[in-house]
Amino acid sequence: MNDTITIERNDATRRYELTVGDELAGFAEFRTTPDGIVFTHTVVRPDFGGQGLGTRLAKFVLDDAVARGERIVPRCPFIAAYLREHPGYEASVDWPTA
Repeated sequence: MNDTITIERNDATRRYELTVGDELAGFAEFRTTPDGIVFTHTVVRPDFGGQGLGTRLAKFVLDDAVARGERIVPRCPFIAAYLREHPGYEASVDWPTA
């Protein structure tokens, strides 16, 4: 059994996809704007829960957005909670006003 964890940005589906072995275990949906990237929804399948995969996914997508020079707009509650608990991203975040 291959338990390799990979996370890749898939612009065609507008999501970052986390796979464990050959299985899609979770994803973070986004949309891009001229000013940056808006994270809208994050999911880890229940059968992959409790393994820290959501945290790993959140860190990856945020680090990738920063590396790309994108402004981050956290509309997804999970991504927003991650940002509140993990300092260091403040210079790249635009909190939604509504």
